[in-house]
Amino acid sequence: MEEIYIFGHQKPDTDSVCSAITLSYLKNKLGLNTSPRVLGHLQNEAKYALEYFGVKEPKFLNDVKVQVRNMNYNKDVLINEHASIIDAFDLMQKQSVTGVPIIDDNNKFKSLVTLKEISKNLINGNRDYVDSQIENIVSAIDGEIINKVDNKIKGRILAAAYQSTTFSELVLTNNDILIVGNRYKVLDHAINSKVKMLILVGNAEINESQLKRAIENKINIIRTRLNTFQTANKIILANSILTIALNEQPITVLATDYRSDLLDIIDKNGHTNYPVITKTGECLGLISVNDVNNYNKLKVMLVDHNGFSQSVEGIEEAIIEEVVDHHNLLNIGTPNPINFRSMPVGCTCTIIYHMYLENNVEIPKDMAGLMLSAILSDTLLLKSVTTTDMDKETVKALAKIAEVDPMKYGHDMIKAGFSIKGKKLKNLLEEDIKTFNVGDKKVGISQIFTMDYEDIKNDIDNFINDIDTLASGKYDIVISLITDIEKNGSYVFFDRKSESLLKDVFNNEYFKEGEYIQDLLSRKKQLVPPVMEILEKRA
Repeated sequence: MEEIYIFGHQKPDTDSVCSAITLSYLKNKLGLNTSPRVLGHLQNEAKYALEYFGVKEPKFLNDVKVQVRNMNYNKDVLINEHASIIDAFDLMQKQSVTGVPIIDDNNKFKSLVTLKEISKNLINGNRDYVDSQIENIVSAIDGEIINKVDNKIKGRILAAAYQSTTFSELVLTNNDILIVGNRYKVLDHAINSKVKMLILVGNAEINESQLKRAIENKINIIRTRLNTFQTANKIILANSILTIALNEQPITVLATDYRSDLLDIIDKNGHTNYPVITKTGECLGLISVNDVNNYNKLKVMLVDHNGFSQSVEGIEEAIIEEVVDHHNLLNIGTPNPINFRSMPVGCTCTIIYHMYLENNVEIPKDMAGLMLSAILSDTLLLKSVTTTDMDKETVKALAKIAEVDPMKYGHDMIKAGFSIKGKKLKNLLEEDIKTFNVGDKKVGISQIFTMDYEDIKNDIDNFINDIDTLASGKYDIVISLITDIEKNGSYVFFDRKSESLLKDVFNNEYFKEGEYIQDLLSRKKQLVPPVMEILEKRA
């Protein structure tokens, strides 16, 4: 069953991480194959929750862009370096391709042979020499082995077309391969010369005396029903594909290359076929220009966000199966209807808890603990204005399953997570900044939590400069709340060119940098809506 990734937004907070894990557990219990992922480094608070309840940290997901490995390229077009030219040609015919990757015995990529190179070799190549495995020669001329001495056959090809007396004067060596019929004297001369191989055409016989001497002289013998002319033509096709003049540096693509990169390679080079290899050099198959539009998109489920700007890179190329969120609706769009679960509650995990109940899935202690952690984090121990009665009821139920005192555990968790001693405010600013687009404006709103504002106020001047720098580069507008959990309020900072915006947001013409607002705890509910509303009016 195809795996589905479940993940939260780019700045994984406790709700984002715990929602991904607990929803994945639920979906797997319901028969799906899902896996939780995170899009960035975990904050201390989320790490505390995972460690407390003994849950492994989800793997990092860099992107969901379509890669070569997601494309339906030909995995059956591979040929060993010991194979013959005719084997390569037959494989091309069978698979309807014009090129075949050559691999060694360990499946490592060696080169690429194309129909064009085979054609050049048959016209311009050396037709008087063979270098191949004996089995390849037998296969090419539809023969049978009478005597086998060597696995590898290399030598000059000769056909006994002369009169016996003339041929007997010809000097033969142990590197010669003689094509001959029922010609006793020619066979006798060849056996005495200890040639490398005798090819008996027209199902010619060799008498017992000659056969005995040929075996003693270690001569390979093959018999074929073909005539001399047919045999001479077909034996060339038994040559190893490595005897062809191949491109020494064929263009390959990695299985992990993006589809967009593959399109650039094709556009730049104009070739039809490209071997697909791994980073260790193993060849997986062949992709052609006809395969670029035949691919499987990754399937995903989103939690704690519903906007492209907050999601993983390449989300537009993925199939969104479901969204579970408690934020306002943003600009996400899907080509097909999906399951979309959104509720005006304080935390995504409150919704997920009720999904467990609706599906009659038992909640284990660790999953209960993670959902509890997320709700206590997002609602600031149920103090935030976003807190609903459903959140409070859910906390009570989950705390019982998790076997913890919710307020004591929540305080310890938040204290562990909000300790910013020794951390730079610049880094904290960028760790939890969320992006919103209004018209042509890109707005970044961050929130930093602390247990004591006095610990960081000495660095505020540098912090304001960092905000201005961010607003002159990646964003047009940057606002940051420094929320003091103990005081139950927030200090508001912003880039200098947005001063008039904040005065309108808080309806205070004297509003200044670092203004403290009592009971301002929710970025989502208390800051984002008025900022968006005013910017839309100004647009």
